[in-house]
Amino acid sequence: MEFKNDKYRKSRGGRSRFLDIRCRKCDKHICVYQKDGPGNLRRMYVDRINKPAVSILKKELVCPNGHLLAVKAMYEKEKRFAFRLFVDAVTKKIIKK
Repeated sequence: MEFKNDKYRKSRGGRSRFLDIRCRKCDKHICVYQKDGPGNLRRMYVDRINKPAVSILKKELVCPNGHLLAVKAMYEKEKRFAFRLFVDAVTKKIIKK
């Protein structure tokens, strides 16, 4: 896996990491996500999702067991699609390269 190096990464200070995203209820793997910059994970941009185990083309992000994790919406500030995560819907773990 390689980091996407674009204007969004640069605007957040250039610090990125890969996160293993899992469903909090059933611990099923959802995807690998490139998180840019500091702060909490509140939304997942569609263009930063790598190796999805579920469909990211639908309007809702649902784990393989059917638990609703997020809803897709246009993030107006940057004009790109993102999944707005529900509070405590996922767990994340930093993946060491």
